[in-house]
Amino acid sequence: MPAKPKRALSRTQPRAGGCVRQVAGLAAGLVLLALAVAGGLVVGAQPVPPADVLAALLDPDAPHASIVREVRVPRTLLAIAAGAALGLAGAVMQGLTRNPLADPGILGVNTGAACAVVAATVLLGTRSLHAVVWWALLGAALAVVVVYLLGGRGAGRGTPEGLVLAGVAVTAVLGAVVSGLGVLDADAYGTLRVWSVGTLAGRELPVLWAVLPFLLVGAVLALAVAPALDAFALGDEAGRALGVAPGRVRLLGTLATVLLSGAATAAVGPVGFVGLVAPHGARLLTGPDHRRLMPYAVVVGAGLLLVADLVGRVVARPAEIQVGIVTAFVGAPVLIWLIGRTRRDRRSASREAVATA
Repeated sequence: MPAKPKRALSRTQPRAGGCVRQVAGLAAGLVLLALAVAGGLVVGAQPVPPADVLAALLDPDAPHASIVREVRVPRTLLAIAAGAALGLAGAVMQGLTRNPLADPGILGVNTGAACAVVAATVLLGTRSLHAVVWWALLGAALAVVVVYLLGGRGAGRGTPEGLVLAGVAVTAVLGAVVSGLGVLDADAYGTLRVWSVGTLAGRELPVLWAVLPFLLVGAVLALAVAPALDAFALGDEAGRALGVAPGRVRLLGTLATVLLSGAATAAVGPVGFVGLVAPHGARLLTGPDHRRLMPYAVVVGAGLLLVADLVGRVVARPAEIQVGIVTAFVGAPVLIWLIGRTRRDRRSASREAVATA
C-alpha cells in the first residue's frame, strides 16, 4: 500500500518540474525580449542614451524625440510583429506537414509573396500599401499550392527533404523572376531592392497598421488549430478517430500560414529562417504540444528578429546589414543540422522496424 503514493508522486514530479521549467522559460524569454526592445530603441547609427530614450517617449519635444518616435519605435514594433508572425507560421507549417524542416522561407512562401509584390509594382505600377499587402497574400498562397504539389510528386514525396527540395526549386525560379523584373524597370525595382532582401530600415507605422489586421486574423486561426495539430501529428486516420477533420485542419492551418507569412513579407520583405528556428527553440522548453509551443514560438520569433536587427546595426555601423542577411547566417547552419538529424532519425526508425520484424 505505501508503494502506490510513491509511484504517483514520482509521476507527478516530472510534470510539475516541466511546468515550472516552461513558465521560467517563458518569463526569461519575455525578459530577453524586453531587453532587445530597449536595445532597439538605444542602438543605431546615432546611439541615444537610455535616459534620453525615456524622455523622448514621454515628451515629443525632448531631444532625439524624432529619431526615437519616428524611426526606432516603428522599426521595433514591426520587428516584434513580423518576427512573431513568422515564428507562429513556422510552428503551424511544421505541424501541418509533419516536417521539422518546414519554414515559410525555405518552402518558398516568402519568396512567392515578394515576387507578387515586385510584379505588381513593376508591371502594374502598384504603389498603394494596402494593394501591396493583398498582392503579397496572393503570391504566398500560390507558392504554397505549387510547393505542396511538387513536394507530393515523385520518389521523394511525403519526406521532409521532398518538400524542402520543392521549396528550394520554387524559390530559385521566383528569385529569377524577381531579378528579371528588375531588368524591365530598374527605377521601380530600385525602390524595392533593399526590401527584397528583408529589411526593417525606413519602415513606418502606417506599414504596421496596414498588415496588423491580417496578422491578427492569422494568429487567431493558428491558435484555433493548435489542439487539432497534436492529433493531426498522429496521421489522418488517427486524427479522425480522435474527432479531428484533416481537411478542415489543413485549410485553416494553410490560411493562417498564408496570412501570417504574406503580411509579414509585405511589411519587411522576405526574411528567411525565423519560422524554422523559432519553433525548434520553443520546442526545447515545451515539447511537441502545440498549445504551449505556439506562444513560445511567438516570443522566440519576435526576439530573434529584434536581435538580428540589432546585430545588423552594430556590426556595420554607421551603415547596417539587412536583417534578412543576418537571419540567413543564423538559420542556414540550423537547417543543415536539422537535415542531418532527420536522416539519422529515419535510419534509426528503419533499423528498429527491421529488428522488430
